[in-house]
Amino acid sequence: MNIELDPIDLKIIALLKQDSRLTNKEIGQRVHRTGQAVGARIAQLMDAGIIKNYTIAVQYSHKQFIHLHLNEQRAFEEIENLVKQYEQIDECFKVMGNACYMIVSHFEPSALNEFIEKLSKWCRYSVETVIREVEKS
Repeated sequence: MNIELDPIDLKIIALLKQDSRLTNKEIGQRVHRTGQAVGARIAQLMDAGIIKNYTIAVQYSHKQFIHLHLNEQRAFEEIENLVKQYEQIDECFKVMGNACYMIVSHFEPSALNEFIEKLSKWCRYSVETVIREVEKS
């Protein structure tokens, strides 16, 4: 299903991104629609794949962006299987560009070292460690 987002849809998405616990009625009050109309729009956005899921943001003490550069093309399956084993990996993307994969993780330093040692069998890597998040206003 391919839908075109209007300003109300965009406002609903923005409100849900800020607080996914808002009820349809609360969102409706902010976008000047009924809760039932908001619920229908959210269902439509979910059916179209625009809203993938509802989630929370957890503040971890450590956060990394890990870029993987595979040594051999045949290592894709091994890398993807390894990534699935770690709950500290929040997101993993196969990407085009300089790297082959981009991982967003929240490893403690010792666990990061263990993960990197396993990875180094199949690829080179670079790790960017977050020192401070820049808050959007």
